[in-house]
Amino acid sequence: MKLSKLVAAATLVAAGLTGASSALAQAKEQFFPLLSYRTGAYAPNGVPWANGKQDYLKMINARDGGINGVKLTYEECETGYATDRGVECYERLKSRPGVAFFDPQSTGITFALTEKAPADKVPLITLGYGLSVAQDGMAFKWNFPLMGSYWTGADILIQHLGKKEGGLDKLKGKKIALVYHDSPFGKEPIPLLQERAKMHGFDLQLLPVTAPGVEQKATWLQVRQSRPDYVLLWGWGVMNSTALKESQATGYPRDKMYGVWWAGAEPDVKDVGEGAKGYNALALNTSGQQPKVIQDILKHVHDKGQGTGPKDEVGSVLYTRGVIIQMLGVEAVRRAQERFGKGKVMTGEQVRWGLENLALDEKKLEAMGFTSIMRPLSTSCADHMGSTWARVQTWDGSKWGFSSDWYQADEQIIKPMVKAGAEKYLADKKMTRRDVKDCQS
Repeated sequence: MKLSKLVAAATLVAAGLTGASSALAQAKEQFFPLLSYRTGAYAPNGVPWANGKQDYLKMINARDGGINGVKLTYEECETGYATDRGVECYERLKSRPGVAFFDPQSTGITFALTEKAPADKVPLITLGYGLSVAQDGMAFKWNFPLMGSYWTGADILIQHLGKKEGGLDKLKGKKIALVYHDSPFGKEPIPLLQERAKMHGFDLQLLPVTAPGVEQKATWLQVRQSRPDYVLLWGWGVMNSTALKESQATGYPRDKMYGVWWAGAEPDVKDVGEGAKGYNALALNTSGQQPKVIQDILKHVHDKGQGTGPKDEVGSVLYTRGVIIQMLGVEAVRRAQERFGKGKVMTGEQVRWGLENLALDEKKLEAMGFTSIMRPLSTSCADHMGSTWARVQTWDGSKWGFSSDWYQADEQIIKPMVKAGAEKYLADKKMTRRDVKDCQS
């Protein structure tokens, strides 16, 4: 064989080896699609949430070398909080090799993807948002509303108001107004609140606010006229700070206002400052830079100049929630590897099994650096939520501070509602409940 032919053959072999090496490298990557909104009216809240998600993935790669040797990769896709753009992002990213799961970051996008996920076999993590009925894992195989839903949140708020009044029976005759984002997100808590109103005899007033919520004068004129005993705020983004400013302008006391956990972060109150003093909101997690996991992110990511956003934002309420979401996804992959192959890239179906078999007790949370950040969480085939706890925090004019103990949502009220809602969904979609045998698949 001539020298030129030997060189050519060697080149082909080398190219083949390079291709094989590239394919092997690709096979060792678990892909995390990141739907986000860094632009538009919801950017002040969407940015820290997205930054926390990215930084946790970077930290796991830097500190641990990935998950048992599997590198974590990601790509962001901007949705602007719009459902159609969210679906476009999903369609573009769902076929990437090694897709773990999707976190839609929007209840509207979740509604749209809930019908797509079963066919694509990709799980959806909707921590603290999405469809409340998706807690029923026997009806919603691919949805995971981890740590709470809008029904659990609304239930806890009513429990808290009852406690303030000296008992739930003392709510009889009271007026409670719901100022809500006029979207699937804002409408989700209404059935639970209506059920509680029937049980306890309070008058529920529904006050929708057109998205994005920068114009609320008419809404707060209604509040001033009806003078409800309490206002529940189901807002997001600019709607929250606008509501607080309008309540101040109309003289409605902020200490009578209670927001959902998406209306209880720094961007909601910092521009209002003292004007928001006394305002209350639910909290799913703590904030601050003291927890070990946050310190690890600072050490392995930000101190190396690789942080996604500003360093002083690390540990804020929504940043920490983004960290929690990615931790649960990472642990689902790790759990799946225990069954399907340690050190292997997991499919969406396998990650779904991992999400359905999470068991994070206090000891496990401590080992991961999440002590005090969140409550323990344990999922199952029937329960895709894993935890139904939250507490109340209050803004003192400069910072958030917890003002209640942990509350657990009343499952005696919620479970029948979840089952009935799930059955209706299945009937409307001409679907059936999962067989128990499917729980092991």
